[in-house]
Amino acid sequence: MNGVNVFGHTVRLHRILRMAGLPAILVILPVSASEPLYVKNLSPVAGLIGLPSQRDAQITPSGQIAAALYSSVANDYVNESSDTELLNLDGETLRVALELRYGLSKNWGIQLEVPWLQQSGGELDGVIDDWHDFWGMSDGGRSEVARNILDYRYTSPAGGFSLQEDTSGMGDISLSLHHVFYQDESSAVSLALGYKFATGDEDDFLGSGADDVFIALRFSGAQMSNLPLTWHGQAGYLRAGDSNLLDGFQEQNLWFAGVALDWQFAQRWSVIAQLDGHAAPLESSLTGVGDDAVLATLGARWYFAPDWSVDVNFVEDIRVTTAPDVTFQASLQYRPEP
Repeated sequence: MNGVNVFGHTVRLHRILRMAGLPAILVILPVSASEPLYVKNLSPVAGLIGLPSQRDAQITPSGQIAAALYSSVANDYVNESSDTELLNLDGETLRVALELRYGLSKNWGIQLEVPWLQQSGGELDGVIDDWHDFWGMSDGGRSEVARNILDYRYTSPAGGFSLQEDTSGMGDISLSLHHVFYQDESSAVSLALGYKFATGDEDDFLGSGADDVFIALRFSGAQMSNLPLTWHGQAGYLRAGDSNLLDGFQEQNLWFAGVALDWQFAQRWSVIAQLDGHAAPLESSLTGVGDDAVLATLGARWYFAPDWSVDVNFVEDIRVTTAPDVTFQASLQYRPEP
């Protein structure tokens, strides 16, 4: 792939494509030109845990810095109960995160993420109610309660939690080390070791109040065809620290996994489809916190300048109530090419 990048081609390659009558979009790009979508489960409970989002298996070029600013707004409504438990998650989460990556060497890199969160009643309840009405979809009872209020509650024999007042502030900062141990012209496989620090206020649902550690195996590779497709994936394990907020009913050994497909259908545009999943955050018989979560994401990426891109995407809880009803996301990224 020498001489090919996300914005153009060498004169020689361009002439060959023109003579062959092939559009430039059929050129398979280097793996580093592609990146999965940044996705977090912002359910009030799952969002407390340091589950890592997907990322490409490549390392930032040695001695260089990559940066990204991610913004997400998630609207949640879950009301479940059993003979011994009650769960009510009604509210909206706004999350903004600054991510920095640095290439330590050819095969080693580090990543720092600093988030800011707001828990509130939000403004999207009416929009979501209208959407459900338009398509004749079930709304899970959300239209029967007051709009735009914050009410997080969970009770069980082992304990519970409650939040009814708006909060905002810094979340839990995370730091991770990445190592690429296999790489060829079209694929890469890496291992990541990460640590989430308890910097967010647990009483305000800005953090779990505990340190988490994770290990993740990631791969990235170009499709073995004439189509400009790139696959990404990850699988890993997280050990959650002892959280006072979730004491007595939290799960501490969590798996997580995901896969993404990036189709660069034009020189400056990509469409990305993605699946993410993780283990249930609590020991509970209720679906919203006691079942494994599965999320589906669809987004578009615009490469508007060399090394710069913008993402816009939305996330749905395809395993209903294990994640917010809908999450809207946008990001700005700077990724220097090798």
